[in-house]
Amino acid sequence: MADAVYRLENAWEPVDGDPCGRFVFTLVNLSDAPLGGFKLAYTTLTRIKDAEEARCDNAVFLRRNANFHQFAPPQGLVLQPGESWRFTVAPLWRPAKHRTDGAKSAYLTLADGRHVDVSVDDVLLSGRAPEPAPVLMPKGEVTEPFHLLPWPSAATLVAGDAVPVALYPADGASLADRQAMQAVGALYRRLFEIGHQPFSLTPAHGGKAIRFSEEASLGAEAFRLTFGAEIELAHGGAAGRQYGLTALAQLLHGARKEPGTFAFPATGTIEDVPRYGWRGCHLDVSRQFYPTGDVTRLIDIMAWIRLNVFHWHLSDDEAWRLEIKAYPTLTTTGVLRGPDEPLLPQLGNGAEPVGGFYSQDEVRAIVAHASRFSVEVVPEIDIPGHSTAMLVALPDLVDGQEAPDSYRSVQGFPNNALNPAIEETYTVLGKVFDEMVELFPSKLIHIGGDEVAANTWMASPLARALMQKEGIEGTFGLQSYFMKRIQAMLAERGRRLAGWDEVSHGGGVDPEGTLLMAWQKPEVGVELARQGYDVVMTPGQAYYLDMVQDEAFQEPGASWAGTVPPKHSYTYEAVGAFPEDLKARMRGVQACIWTEHFLNRDYFNHLVFPRLGAVAEAAWTPAARKDWLRFAAIAPLLPQL
Repeated sequence: MADAVYRLENAWEPVDGDPCGRFVFTLVNLSDAPLGGFKLAYTTLTRIKDAEEARCDNAVFLRRNANFHQFAPPQGLVLQPGESWRFTVAPLWRPAKHRTDGAKSAYLTLADGRHVDVSVDDVLLSGRAPEPAPVLMPKGEVTEPFHLLPWPSAATLVAGDAVPVALYPADGASLADRQAMQAVGALYRRLFEIGHQPFSLTPAHGGKAIRFSEEASLGAEAFRLTFGAEIELAHGGAAGRQYGLTALAQLLHGARKEPGTFAFPATGTIEDVPRYGWRGCHLDVSRQFYPTGDVTRLIDIMAWIRLNVFHWHLSDDEAWRLEIKAYPTLTTTGVLRGPDEPLLPQLGNGAEPVGGFYSQDEVRAIVAHASRFSVEVVPEIDIPGHSTAMLVALPDLVDGQEAPDSYRSVQGFPNNALNPAIEETYTVLGKVFDEMVELFPSKLIHIGGDEVAANTWMASPLARALMQKEGIEGTFGLQSYFMKRIQAMLAERGRRLAGWDEVSHGGGVDPEGTLLMAWQKPEVGVELARQGYDVVMTPGQAYYLDMVQDEAFQEPGASWAGTVPPKHSYTYEAVGAFPEDLKARMRGVQACIWTEHFLNRDYFNHLVFPRLGAVAEAAWTPAARKDWLRFAAIAPLLPQL
């Protein structure tokens, strides 16, 4: 790809009397031809307020749609080669605090209608002294020289002087035992392509035999490893056998990679069982698309650290990613973002249209792959809010009498919620659910339910008529009406409802069998449990892996939920606020990977790791067995995407 011939420098600077400050942009013409009659568009999460408030020096504000912004230069401005155009943008909804808070992409629309990409990089922050990138992890220390993550619930081990060449099945191992060894060995090869295979299916010189036994009393996910002349692996079920083999692979991997720090046990016992039944990792594929190879690799990483629920966020305002054969426009019109597409560029998109979705065959393959490693795939389509892409693809679901910009979501999308008063909405969703239940064996379907703006549907005559007919009060009463109908539709299909904590608003739904995820703050989880809901704790203040890890402006990521250093993700005790009589309602914990800031693979790995491992240990290991410095020593050996 040729280098861009236009460059946009972007900086944020403070403004007296305005805590949100302003942006200063400079467009540089690096081409060998004059530039005039153009428009400039950029995407940023640090949004300008609406047109009636705009204060733009030396520029004309044209439009904003969520994170998309477009401006024109003063009339008649022509940039000669090497010249620049400087302009400022205010007021902003919030200040820029970190280097990823500025423009994420930019392009020009030229006088002839062509769109041309503009080079842009992270924002500079005026008024801030230069500061080095933060040190996020301390030098680790181990008091027990064993590479295990998550750390077991109980272990008494004695380090050996030798490291087995490979581990192999003892006489009497079943076909299922050998298949499990092959599966975990293949997992290891995918994650560590130059690592030495931990398992051999035939006796290996210098190796050690594994003798398998099944003990139902251990529980399906539990295992016991006994080290001696042979290794005995007792397990309660297929998942426990897999976890035991994964633990053995980790022990070998650490002892081989860092023999000065880690060893393989000569004798001793590991008795292990997970702390929580729900050990989740969520991935948002709407804001940024991840091809199937990336999704399966993330599932592999989850299997390596014994996470067991993959929450797949398949739709949002920015795109609908799941093929639905009844409605093909969902993955044609509903995925393309570009200057001339119904969905405008967002979050790093430029002049070229971008798309991407998962075919049903790809979904089946991903679900099957996850199942082989004891990972349940819980799909999410986010409704009724966060539905811009769905409404663009299916315009008949809009109340034509409602003004097209009568409300905006917190992210700035106009009229982005499915209307509970339009009966066709339920017909469409019924067909969507019919296809989803064929693709996803999970008994849960996550339906979102979050961030519906407080004045949503209030300008819809159809919604007003429904409110009067049913005696419904306000937006959240309508949302509860909608959710109760969705819950009944799922029940008809043998599925239960999962959602974000706002599903409880306006009267909520029947708590029986419903699972809600507490994301806004920890106290919400306790209140949900008090109302009778089962709860997964995923507070943004600890488990949102898109949050910045340090206050330094050099640290990338979001900051609306605060600063989330790896140590906080590791040490946070989600169950701590729950009274004893409500603790049974807490099903587990989950990391969330929201991808607005993940413009490339390095950003992903920097923000997700080692914090995903920290959440995995919080989900598995008893609080008394956690050790931050031990984790810091083991975490650098974690695989990454």
